[in-house]
Amino acid sequence: MTHKTGHSMLHKMISIFVLWGLWGSFVRAEDGYRLWLRYEPITDSRCLEQYRKSVVQIVLPKSFQDGNVVRQELQSGLSGLLGIEPSAFTEDILHDGALVIASADTAGLISEVIKSSDLESCGPEGFLIRSTKIKGYSATVIAGKTRPGVIYGVFHFLRLMQTLQPIDALDIMEQPALQLRLMNHWDNLNGTIERGYAGRSLWQWNELPGTLSPRYTDYARACASIGINGSVINNVNADLRILSSEYLRKVAAIADLWRPFGVRMYLSVNFASPMRLGGLPTADPLNPDVMTWWKTKADEIYSLIPDFGGFLVKADSEGQPGPKTYGRTHAQGANLLADALAPHKGIVMWRAFVYDADVDPDRAKRAWLEFTRLDGQFRPNVVIQVKNGPIDFQPREPFHPLFGAMKQTPVIAEIQATQEYLGQARHLVYHGPMWKEFLDSDTYAKGQGSTVARVLAGKVHPFRMTGMVSVTNPGLDTNWCGHHFSQSNWYAFGRLAWNPELSAETIAEEWTRMTFTNDKKSAAVILAMMMGSHETFVNYTMPLGLHHLIGGDHYAPMPWNDRAPRADWTATYYHQASADGIGFDRTRRGTNAVDQYFPPVCDVFNDISTCPEKFLLWFHRCPWDYRMKSGRTLWEELCARYRQGAAQAAALQKTWQSLDGKIDSRRHQDVADRLAIQAADAEKWCEQILAYFGRYAETKD
Repeated sequence: MTHKTGHSMLHKMISIFVLWGLWGSFVRAEDGYRLWLRYEPITDSRCLEQYRKSVVQIVLPKSFQDGNVVRQELQSGLSGLLGIEPSAFTEDILHDGALVIASADTAGLISEVIKSSDLESCGPEGFLIRSTKIKGYSATVIAGKTRPGVIYGVFHFLRLMQTLQPIDALDIMEQPALQLRLMNHWDNLNGTIERGYAGRSLWQWNELPGTLSPRYTDYARACASIGINGSVINNVNADLRILSSEYLRKVAAIADLWRPFGVRMYLSVNFASPMRLGGLPTADPLNPDVMTWWKTKADEIYSLIPDFGGFLVKADSEGQPGPKTYGRTHAQGANLLADALAPHKGIVMWRAFVYDADVDPDRAKRAWLEFTRLDGQFRPNVVIQVKNGPIDFQPREPFHPLFGAMKQTPVIAEIQATQEYLGQARHLVYHGPMWKEFLDSDTYAKGQGSTVARVLAGKVHPFRMTGMVSVTNPGLDTNWCGHHFSQSNWYAFGRLAWNPELSAETIAEEWTRMTFTNDKKSAAVILAMMMGSHETFVNYTMPLGLHHLIGGDHYAPMPWNDRAPRADWTATYYHQASADGIGFDRTRRGTNAVDQYFPPVCDVFNDISTCPEKFLLWFHRCPWDYRMKSGRTLWEELCARYRQGAAQAAALQKTWQSLDGKIDSRRHQDVADRLAIQAADAEKWCEQILAYFGRYAETKD
């Protein structure tokens, strides 16, 4: 191709871009299906000129062409953003403005500017993006040691353009901070989703393996775009049938579609499977027949899914079977499965969400007591999966004391994007600030600076495996998540699992610009709404360390709830309101939960004068007339917080209305409808909570 031909192609590309932009403006429906991968035509003239000069020609090795996901994504992204035709893809650099794609096995073309040591430095999933010159031509190189690394690099490059970032002088090298970055689905085989708020399950088991929904591929693409590299496809309350030969073939069909995107398949398993599925008389982890059954089952799985990731296990928790039935420990149970998976390099993720009342009267203490005594007894391919807080995904919790406490056993974090306790798919609650509060918490496990993020990355204790997972339950709703803004939590999880040091603001701005608009004023309004939304929700639901003020649906206020199959499923167990005061005493005078934390954290939480007020009633039982830092009494402060939260929710509704005409009409109306629900719900929370607690506080007055 000559320079003249190159200029001709550029003019043709510009014409295509103009036509595509007009077409997109008038006919493209906005229903939320495209998530943050909309690839809308760029209209900023300054950025557009730069991008056109930088991406005149696409250079792909032959192995990346003919249906490869890298080629497909570049076709989709660049045709949408810039109007580049697929015919622009070549195998050699012919003029300035080349975008060159390479991996370790296709690095010949870039060897003069990218050293093999550079690719090694990227690690197994990292990438580099570098502006350079090759053969005298200006070029941008996207390279990685592996194919997944290249995929992540391509998505990052397209993200830069989607968010109008400069791309003419790039020198980026990134690799994920955490190895395991997994979605945890709570989908059931009957098509329902436990804690799912966006329709029925994505996985059409009755049609598999013969019929493959395009959503399976679209799902994997969305995950790969934010660095998610695996997914547990089924509920932790696992249906035994998932390990049957019939269902494993169905699972394998989905795994085949995910593989090109670097997304690996994992399964939740029922510990009693050898009995209930295999017909054995026991599931005792030390029984030889049980060991053989699991090894045989692992061999079967890997014969169908060669890159299968491993098992997630909920055992001896909320009625799920486990090793304690046989007088065995969690370590012995986990090691049984780990030994079966080890020959195939599979792993076991053993959940620490256990709360046996026989262990300790305070539910918040039980997991720490169960697992710290087992530290060092787990096989090398076992990780302990720990929820971010010691109770259960509450709107605000202190970090779980197991982070930093396990020195010889890898610990990964389990967070929840599905908003089970945070308004479900009806309330706008961006989780980024909440998750950053958790990740930035200092455990002091090895002195100051031992943050949860550093613990998870293996920088406090040298963990052999690192990771973070999110309970994220997209469903068959067109927009995947029920609420358009709930997509932001899926996005934020992926970005934080890749780099826990990113700020919540940076992530929210990326998502806003990619999902809604690049208009600076409109984006700033949406960003402000998102960044304040978590504190708003806490204010009108459970401020000052209150938690679990709900009933069985985990949605509506029910502080009077005192009846449930277990005492620690009631609201009164936690708030303990009476005429004398309110709060759960976890100080050294109470349950002594504070001493599961390292000094000085334990001392800060124990002393009411230093305990952060956001955790006050989590750790302290206070009289209603306790004087807060604001100068108000505790009761006055609670009233102020609840009323402030209700007012803030109403303000969200009004602020969104100011964007009418700035956001496409369908999505604007969808969000407006939900914000109206949120404002009404916030008022309900305020009225009902204050009416209930007022019975005690005003009696005291």
